[in-house]
Amino acid sequence: MRWENLTVKSGGSQTDAALFGADSVVTRTFDTPEFRGITFHEVRARSIINRVPGVSRMSFDWTVNPYRGCTHACVYCFARKTHSYLDLDTGIDFDSQIVVKVNAPELLRRQLGSRRWQGEHIAMGTNVDCYQRAEGRYGLMPGILAALRDHANPFSILTKGTLILRDLEVLKQASQVTDVGISVSVGFTDPELWRTVEPGTPAPERRLDVVRTLSEHGIGCGVLMAPVLPFLSDHPAQLRATVRAIAASGATSVTPLVLHLRPGAREWFMAWLGHHHPHLVRRYERLYAAGAYAPKWYQRRLTRQVHELAQEYGIGPASGGMPRRIREPESVDPEPARPNLSEPTQLSLI
Repeated sequence: MRWENLTVKSGGSQTDAALFGADSVVTRTFDTPEFRGITFHEVRARSIINRVPGVSRMSFDWTVNPYRGCTHACVYCFARKTHSYLDLDTGIDFDSQIVVKVNAPELLRRQLGSRRWQGEHIAMGTNVDCYQRAEGRYGLMPGILAALRDHANPFSILTKGTLILRDLEVLKQASQVTDVGISVSVGFTDPELWRTVEPGTPAPERRLDVVRTLSEHGIGCGVLMAPVLPFLSDHPAQLRATVRAIAASGATSVTPLVLHLRPGAREWFMAWLGHHHPHLVRRYERLYAAGAYAPKWYQRRLTRQVHELAQEYGIGPASGGMPRRIREPESVDPEPARPNLSEPTQLSLI
């Protein structure tokens, strides 16, 4: 794709200003197959390091999210709810209306250099994937990683994207001066299930190639086996096939997480389920009758099965049962409830 193929509207519209609260928004659309039907809203954020709410289950306190919305289009994505804060819907709009914080690298470098910043761990990919397809066009992550490297600031990345290998050299450099944690998300290896439930992502085997390549270059990489979909990817034979493939990739750990269905994601996922697997709708309604999470007995059983398989294939769970700094990424929205990207904020209050 070439920039010359873009249709550009500079300065933003009244709708853009209402959505994003920005003084200047550039909206780009284009007709190339890779991005057909997707609109990018380029904004200049006032702050890029977000504080995770104290009530969350996260094991980290700070995140960086250069994008909002995600072209991976995973039907179960917990982050869908965040688009409703922008008065966009949590279905098609989440997949096709992507907010790009175009000044993220330079803004991060400035905030890392602030005397108020204490060099705490920063997690990325815990809301939407920082290596979604848009990153191939905007290239924000090399500058973000370089800033973290130059400040020797510890960080972690969770991704389904193979584009992370583009930044292999800067990841290696960063790992020499600070604590770097990488996890790749692979919930299952069934190709038919992947095509319908994660249509915008690289195939599971391509993601496992990422794990293999990182390992070959001395960067340990765990696998977040998430989500495991009840009645769709939780059969013992399916679990075995997935764990076996993860082990063969050289993953340092495997950590299973069962699907959970928060508002915004729940409606979209259940609509998908009714279309593709209508016979499972009642079973899901019963399993998730008490709320967003599957019953504890189901989660414990699934976790035990995966850990036993991991032990059989020579890998184990991460310390504490989850990859370091990436604990239940689907359990919280790390963004403020009503973000205003044009409003100045103090770093300590993000």
